[in-house]
Amino acid sequence: MWQLLAAACWMLLLGPIYGYDKQRRSTNPEANMNISQIISYWGYPYEKYDIVTKDGYILGTYRIPYGRGCPEKTAPKPVVYLHHGLSASASDWICNLPNNSLAFLLADNCYDVWLGNSRGNTWSRKHLKLSPKSSAFWAFSLDEMAKYDLPDTFDLITKKTGQEQLFYVGHSQGTTIAFMAFSTNAELAKRIKIFFALGPVVTVKYTQSPLKRFSKFSRPAIKALFGDKMFSPHTPLEHFIATRVCSKKIFHSICSKFLFNLVGFDIRNLNMSRLDVYMSQKPAGTSVQTMLHWAQILNSGQLQAFDWGDLDQNMIHFHQITPPLYNITKVEVPTAIWSGGQDIVADPKDIQHLLPKVANLIYYKMIPHYNHMDFYLGEDAYQEIYQDLIRLMKECL
Repeated sequence: MWQLLAAACWMLLLGPIYGYDKQRRSTNPEANMNISQIISYWGYPYEKYDIVTKDGYILGTYRIPYGRGCPEKTAPKPVVYLHHGLSASASDWICNLPNNSLAFLLADNCYDVWLGNSRGNTWSRKHLKLSPKSSAFWAFSLDEMAKYDLPDTFDLITKKTGQEQLFYVGHSQGTTIAFMAFSTNAELAKRIKIFFALGPVVTVKYTQSPLKRFSKFSRPAIKALFGDKMFSPHTPLEHFIATRVCSKKIFHSICSKFLFNLVGFDIRNLNMSRLDVYMSQKPAGTSVQTMLHWAQILNSGQLQAFDWGDLDQNMIHFHQITPPLYNITKVEVPTAIWSGGQDIVADPKDIQHLLPKVANLIYYKMIPHYNHMDFYLGEDAYQEIYQDLIRLMKECL
C-alpha cells in the first residue's frame, strides 16, 4: 500500500513535468460505477433487492434476469447464484468485459443470474437495528453467513422466480460458506442442482498467503491492532489510487503487484487495461471476527465453528463448550471443482486433502498456471473454466 501511495505522490508531483499525463490512458468508466451501473453500462437489465436476514442484516443482492439474445418473456430461465470470496463483492463477476465476465456470459446463455454480497461488505453494510458504527454489528463470522445469508437469499430467489432449485457458483470463501451451509442444512442442500467450487477453501493448513501471518497473533493482539469492528474496507485513498494512478500504464506493474499481494502474483493472465476497474471496489471489507475465524481455521487445520473464547458464549451458541466441526462429507450436492496449481490461498495440498471428502464429486480440473484470482479475472477463464461450467449446467437441465 505504501508503494502505491508513494507512486501516487510522485505521479501528482512529477507527472506534468515529465509528461506522464501524455502516457495516461483514460480511466475505464466502470471504475467509478456501482454494481447496478456497471450492469446497465454493458446493456444488461438488472434488479436490486435488499434481503433481510433472520438476524436483521440487509444484504444487497443483484439480478440479471436475461442477457443479450435471450427473449425477456420466455419460460422461466434456470437460476444461477454467484458468491464471492473474502473481503470481496459481487463486482468480481462483472469486472471484466462481457465476453469474459461469468455473470454476463451466463445471462447471454439464457440463465437468470443472481449476485450475492456477504454481510459487512460495501453493498451489505446495513441492519434493521444495529449501526455499522457499533461493535455488535460486526459480531459475525463465517457461521452467520452460512446459517442466515445463504438460506434467506435462496428464499427470496425462490419467491421471485418460483423455482425451488438453483445452481450455485462460489469462489474462495464463497465455497467455504457453501460447504458449511450444505453440511448443516439438508433442506437447503436439496435446493442446489450443482455446486461449482472455484478455488475452494475448506482448510488452509498449507496456505502461503501473507494472511497466514494473521494467525500468529493472539486474539487480544489482533483486536488491539484492528479493533473489533470492520476489517479492510475500501477507502477513498484506495479508490483514488485505483482510478487516478492505476489507469496510467507507467504504474501498471506496481498496481498489479498490489492487486495480487495476498493471493499470489500472475501478470500474464491479467487484462492490464482494466486494473482500475479491478481495484476500484477492492477490498470490500468484512468483520475482524471473520478474520479471527480464519485464523482459528488456519491454526486448527479444521473447518470449525467460531470459538467465542468463552465457555458460556460457546454454550449459548452451540450448546456445547467447544465449537462443532463442519462435516463436509455430509454434503451430497453434485459438486464440480476447479483448482489452481499456483494458488497460494487454496494450496494444492489442501485441495488434495479436500477431494476425498467430497461425497458427490462430478467433475474436477486442476489448472497448473492458475492463481487464486484467475478463476474470475483470468483472460483464459472462459476456455479453462466457464465453457465446461456452462456445459455441465446444460447437461443437468
